[in-house]
Amino acid sequence: MIGSAVSPLLISFKVACWVTVLVLPPGVLIGLLLARGGFKGKSLIETIASLPLVLPPTAIGYLLLRMLGRDGPLGESSLGFDLDLLFTWKGAVLASGVMALPLVVRTSRVAFDEVDSRLEGIARTLGLGRVRTFVEITLPLARRGLLAAAVLGFSRALGEFGATIIVAGSIPGRTQTLALAIFSDMQIGHDRAAMTLVAVTVVLAFAAVFTVEILLRKRARSA
Repeated sequence: MIGSAVSPLLISFKVACWVTVLVLPPGVLIGLLLARGGFKGKSLIETIASLPLVLPPTAIGYLLLRMLGRDGPLGESSLGFDLDLLFTWKGAVLASGVMALPLVVRTSRVAFDEVDSRLEGIARTLGLGRVRTFVEITLPLARRGLLAAAVLGFSRALGEFGATIIVAGSIPGRTQTLALAIFSDMQIGHDRAAMTLVAVTVVLAFAAVFTVEILLRKRARSA
């Protein structure tokens, strides 16, 4: 029974790791812009970045499917070549990444908001440029919040279902993640297998949430 959980678990980890690597840089950058910038269009960017939090995951999946379809704006007819994302693990990464991005952005923004801007100002008056101030002052002070953002993004990707099943399908051994395998086993009446997968998912979710709580508590103590 445990053996049946190995493939979905490995695919879930593969997808979640890629999502973390690909989403963290733009998510942190957007979070920084929203925390520091007072620019025109800030509310629009903030709204767009938060949309996946409120839209049904199936709606996000459908939009991605239409965009990546043969005649869509990112389809083979428009680009002249196939991105080869639909019904592949890379499609699962894309769908999960879109759903994980808002959590990374919001957590990163909070992390940068809590950095004392006076310390950055002092560093600037001592001759540090913007880049050195960011690398040597801002990033170290925000590191626990950014790490929490990475863990939350990883966890969101690990449990994503609605958008993933539409974009990547549920192909055993190829695109079937833990969430998709639970749904598949439940549909065909394999209750024990579904419960095994649920137990694995609960353990992983507990570990992720516990890690985030520890990180945020340490950050609050050090503030």
